[in-house]
Amino acid sequence: MQRSKRQALMFLLGTLLIGAILGLSADRVLGAKGPETPAARRQAMYDDLQLTAAQRAAMDSLLDQRHCQIARTLAGVEPRLDSIRASARAQMDRLLTPEQRGRLEARRAKWRKDGDKERRDQAKRLETCK
Repeated sequence: MQRSKRQALMFLLGTLLIGAILGLSADRVLGAKGPETPAARRQAMYDDLQLTAAQRAAMDSLLDQRHCQIARTLAGVEPRLDSIRASARAQMDRLLTPEQRGRLEARRAKWRKDGDKERRDQAKRLETCK
């Protein structure tokens, strides 16, 4: 009797796990994508909140000021963050097979490409901080 209860429990847990994985996968593939750029996300938030032109201008100033403060704060720790990233990257590379490293490097190249555009956009926004 105990064995059948354990089997039933394992079956239910397996079904739950598979359902969760399928649900997450479907959401990623079929889910509605929101605005992709920070500026588009900001405008979508303004539209959702139905801000007036004056409110949008004030919110822009507040958010730009916040970005400047964050950028100044991060500038002091950025070298340390880069060191942590490089160390973790090296550890991951040692863990993977050559084929896996190649696939990961392809992903990293895509991330760098996507990140380069975002960094350029961020740099433009932060030019006013100087």
